[in-house]
Amino acid sequence: MLDPSELYAIDPAVAAEVEARTVGGDGPVLVHAVRGFMDAGGAGRLAADHLIEAHESTRLATFDTDQLIDYRSRRPTATFDANRWSDYERPELVIDLLRDSAGVPFLLLHGMEPDVQWERYAAAVRQIVERFDVPLTIGIHGIPMGIPHTRPLSVTAHANRQELVADHMPWFGTVEVPADASTLVEIRLGESGHDAMGYAVHVPHYLAQSSFPQAGIMALEQVQRATGLELDLAELTESAQDAMLEVERQVADSPEVAAVVHALEQQYDAFSKNIGRPNLLADTSEIPTADELGAEFERFLAQQGPEGTER
Repeated sequence: MLDPSELYAIDPAVAAEVEARTVGGDGPVLVHAVRGFMDAGGAGRLAADHLIEAHESTRLATFDTDQLIDYRSRRPTATFDANRWSDYERPELVIDLLRDSAGVPFLLLHGMEPDVQWERYAAAVRQIVERFDVPLTIGIHGIPMGIPHTRPLSVTAHANRQELVADHMPWFGTVEVPADASTLVEIRLGESGHDAMGYAVHVPHYLAQSSFPQAGIMALEQVQRATGLELDLAELTESAQDAMLEVERQVADSPEVAAVVHALEQQYDAFSKNIGRPNLLADTSEIPTADELGAEFERFLAQQGPEGTER
């Protein structure tokens, strides 16, 4: 492997500020929301954009995207103005230093997912984690699920140490899915003894291609819960309210979509009742295993007719 440190540049002044704030070997947490393989509802993108807009930030590290991005696979945007090229949107992959509402520093890794050199990229992130004594790395993104927008959102939590997600209900057993660079980062950090976890927000599948601010809020609420950071969610909450009104309007204008939503509501409510929880986020002292949950879900679906009602 080529030297991972040659993939990025650190601003020495910002680095000194981070290191000066490190107390007792406990540095800032690192949140990452890298755009690439999957982000239903724009959960990670909206969360990252909101953090940059709502909190003071300075650039700590800049990755060399010329070494990491396949431009012909994901072509950057250029602007043509009458008779000249006036702008070029250079891909970015960066780490910013932010401060929460209480002034507590944290790091945000955001931008384009690397297309190549994943192992080297993961090693570079590990170098940064170790240099700045990052105690916890958290990834956020969205995945499409067969749930209605009228019910509370839920998340799939994952971590390289079981204790980090002990209070979250597992949604899946063992499955094989396409990997992404953030997955590899979590795995490699765990192998080197660093805590890393992530949250995949469940987004209604019919909203997966749209910006769904509720998903961004859910992602950031999970980050707050895991880290104790105080994040300003006011503007994102306002956007979520506007987005929900627009979704409701479109559903009301389409009997076909309304029927789908109603069927999903019935399935959600019936499944929640069957597993003894008022909603899929409710606390419980006896969390079913993934196999138990999967078996119960299969049994439940077998009882359902084509319109989402019991046979």
